[in-house]
Amino acid sequence: MSVYTQLTDDQFATFCHRFGVAFARAIPITQGIKNSNWFIQTTDDVDGAHSYVFTLFEERPPEDIEKMAVILNQLDGKLPVAAPLALVDSTEKGYVIRYDNKAITLVPCLAGLHPEQTTQAMCHEIGAALAMLHETLQALQPAEEYGVPLYPWSEVRDREMQFMPGDEAKLMSDIWQSYTDLPLATLPKGLCHLDMFADNTLWDLQKGEERLTGLLDFTEVSVEHYVMDIAITINDFCTTWGMAEQGESVNFDRSKMAAFLQGYESKRTLNNDEKRALPVMLAKAAVIFWLLRLNVIHYNRTEGRTGDNIMVKNPDLMKRLAAYHWAHVEKAQNAVVVLSNKHDNQIVGVFSNITQAEQARDKLSDSSHFAIKEYTLDQ
Repeated sequence: MSVYTQLTDDQFATFCHRFGVAFARAIPITQGIKNSNWFIQTTDDVDGAHSYVFTLFEERPPEDIEKMAVILNQLDGKLPVAAPLALVDSTEKGYVIRYDNKAITLVPCLAGLHPEQTTQAMCHEIGAALAMLHETLQALQPAEEYGVPLYPWSEVRDREMQFMPGDEAKLMSDIWQSYTDLPLATLPKGLCHLDMFADNTLWDLQKGEERLTGLLDFTEVSVEHYVMDIAITINDFCTTWGMAEQGESVNFDRSKMAAFLQGYESKRTLNNDEKRALPVMLAKAAVIFWLLRLNVIHYNRTEGRTGDNIMVKNPDLMKRLAAYHWAHVEKAQNAVVVLSNKHDNQIVGVFSNITQAEQARDKLSDSSHFAIKEYTLDQ
């Protein structure tokens, strides 16, 4: 489990009382790699139930967590989020307890489970939810006053590349340069979640009727290009991560990505620059999480954090996903994608990438009658 700061029952009781909650028991939560989390049972809970999640933020300063509380209140009622409870012992409205220069919040539990696998329908729904998030948070202006600063990933890149094999360092460098070459100034920006992985969502997982019931972990909300937030979410929701006994395979599903984009565009339309930038953003997003996991390892090592209660995700999986996306970017630079009728081979459209062709095909009355093929430019 991931619990870095140990608290006594007396401390839990004191903190919960400040939120107006009668504490009975704290249960450590195993997920997460950066914060300490517990389920809180109250004196009113029965049969092992728990009503709240208690979080001690190990890295983010309390000021950032106060901003997160405002963001969650903005989303409350439009998306399934758990807004932090307000302190009941303060003359001014506040949501954060400061303890040892760290922030503590208490939020209501949301129903649902983390999905082990996703479906196309789930990808469509999370796409629509992310677009709704982007649209709703535009009301918080200026956005920079609510989002936390973006992490200086270039510094982590420069540190880690010194120790990488040459091929890995080149992969990271090439993707970073391709991202820099994008027309970034034309890409819409706003407050973004930036960590919408499946384990930060909750679902009613009744087979065939899966329904989103919770969006979690808003600690990384920052001002960023919307298409980067899209890429981060696609990378997890549209990838099947094999377990250790399966060789930790990385299998990206492009049909799930098409479903996600359809869901997103049902709420917010992507402009042409965003669509063209997406393949590179997918690779860059994988690089960022490759670096994040390397950074967690570095941080644990320098801070002497060891033991069974420390969870570290494998950075190699994100490296392999970055390589997959980069291969598609390189291939697309020398190829076109053709959408044609299967019966007479009549060309319906020519596209720069598979995603655009899939979106166009799905809009046709009977998409099964149309084929998508890639051709190199010399063909």
